[in-house]
Amino acid sequence: MFYTANLINKIIIFICCFVICILEKNISSSVPIILISLIFSDLLSYLDNAELRLALTAGFSVLSFFIPGLVIFLPLIAYDMLFNKYQYINLIAAIPLLRSFRYYPVQIFTIIVITAFLSIMLKYWAEKQHKLITKHNQLIDSAREMSFQLKKQNQDLIEKQDYELNLATVNERNRIAREIHDNVGHLLSSAILQSGALLTVTEDEKTRENLKLLNNTLNEAMNSIHSSVHMLYDDSVDLNMQIWNIIKKISFCKVVYNYNITGNPEKKIKYAFISIVKEAFSNIMKHSDATHAYVTLNEHPGFYQLIIRDNGTVKSDSKKEGLGLKNMEERVNSLNGIININERNGFEIFISLPKDGNNE
Repeated sequence: MFYTANLINKIIIFICCFVICILEKNISSSVPIILISLIFSDLLSYLDNAELRLALTAGFSVLSFFIPGLVIFLPLIAYDMLFNKYQYINLIAAIPLLRSFRYYPVQIFTIIVITAFLSIMLKYWAEKQHKLITKHNQLIDSAREMSFQLKKQNQDLIEKQDYELNLATVNERNRIAREIHDNVGHLLSSAILQSGALLTVTEDEKTRENLKLLNNTLNEAMNSIHSSVHMLYDDSVDLNMQIWNIIKKISFCKVVYNYNITGNPEKKIKYAFISIVKEAFSNIMKHSDATHAYVTLNEHPGFYQLIIRDNGTVKSDSKKEGLGLKNMEERVNSLNGIININERNGFEIFISLPKDGNNE
């Protein structure tokens, strides 16, 4: 918009100068002056180098000292140098302008001076508009940046709340599992022992049969509670938290961790991933010179994905030892998964395991 305003202003000034030139001279003698002025004006408009613009303005001012007809177009040429750090060069134009007083009638000279003031006012208005537009754009950019930061902070807050809620749920499940195991389990164990003792000392056959039924029922209840407690505990295992706890203890290299799983993987998959991550970092510590490692967990429609990558080089003698990869392969194969090892640009373990119901 600033360049458009400058172009419109220069057209207005050029028209004023053109009219003065036509009034003062005939058409044939005005053409060279108009062409020279247009060439200088166009160069000033399209050149970005401040020193070249400075030289062009000074050159035109000096040239107008020897060719009085060019004085008419001094307001057009001076326009591009107004209100910048080199605007003092326009003072040179004042010399041929004052000298032209003896060449032109007072009316023409006055119109030239008025056109020069018009040039100054138009450039001042254009610069002021440019500053206002620039400030407006800066305010818009600042508002957008603040909006983006607020959205990010809001998203971080939501994720933190979800994490804390999930952590509270996990802790509550573990508490319930412990309560059932410690209290109800203990009472059932005592009841089983007591019924077994009574069964041993009782001689009445009918009573023995009833005690056997009671003892069997108590054992079934104990097995059911054990099963429920284990299921409750397995469900409460937070894969993200478990792997994060492993990574927090890593001090021999920097670790970048990304967890992109929204569901709750089957317990076999959880334990497989946890064990593989432990084994992988144990191998990095023992057999690699890595300074950075990357752990990524992704969820896809039909499978889960684990990628562990580092920037280290594996010691040649450690390859013969297997680096613990055999255990990883056995775990992955037992779940009908895929494991790939890549040793280009570091060391990478790529694992893909099918979701629940696909790994039987």
